[in-house]
Amino acid sequence: MDSNLLKIFISVANNKSISLGANELGFAQSNVTSRIKQLEKSLDCTLFHRVPKGVILTNEGERLYKHAVEIVKKVEVAISDIQNQQHQKKLIVGSTDCNAAVRISSFLMKLHEDFPKMQMELLTGTTRDMIQLILNYKVDIAFVSGEPKDDELIVLKKYEEEIAILEPKEENTPNVILSFKEGCAYDEFLKNYYQKKGENIEKSLSFGSLETILACVKSGMGKTLLPTNLVEKLGFINDVKITKLDKKTAYIPTCLVCRKDYVPKISNYLINMKF
Repeated sequence: MDSNLLKIFISVANNKSISLGANELGFAQSNVTSRIKQLEKSLDCTLFHRVPKGVILTNEGERLYKHAVEIVKKVEVAISDIQNQQHQKKLIVGSTDCNAAVRISSFLMKLHEDFPKMQMELLTGTTRDMIQLILNYKVDIAFVSGEPKDDELIVLKKYEEEIAILEPKEENTPNVILSFKEGCAYDEFLKNYYQKKGENIEKSLSFGSLETILACVKSGMGKTLLPTNLVEKLGFINDVKITKLDKKTAYIPTCLVCRKDYVPKISNYLINMKF
């Protein structure tokens, strides 16, 4: 199967549009349309439903997508190895917002200092977001909260975290969980923690800002779970009640991970990196 056809297929699928996929690839729309038809003919199936606003994957297209991403990436890796490219030309880094707040700037500055010619890109989000991005080859490495369970990932390095429940200083505060977006590992842990203790959670509120969460804890709205170094970094260390959890209760290290089949050329550097 022609990997170039798969690249076109992936671009159209990602953009949900033949015209946007063509723009991304720098091809004429008619060329992309004909190549998609060529791929569909070779597989004897329809890969996209044509809808008014673009295209969406059929069931067959959904099944092909994961294989296509893996095939295209493995072809790129093979070409790189054959051409004996020893240097990392570009590194796309993913990071949870919590990790980004405490260590990503010094991490990127150290990389830039040691690899001044290497291009870098940073994407942030929740642990769930980062794992999905790295599984889909959208990022090369990612900082996630907790040790990933996916067999396709390996941990390059662990950063130990001191985890704590953060509550208002006033007594008799509501049992409301304040969390950072859906897919946050700390939010999921805290909900399970209270469930196991048999404590009723009145409700859960999600915010898009870590500073807002801590400000709301300070004002008495509820409680949250975060690493203490983040609380200190954001200046709330003296404003909230901090209940530290031991590692037997809450072992949630920040892990730098990558795909097993797509290990960066500078992996040894990353493992031994100090910043």
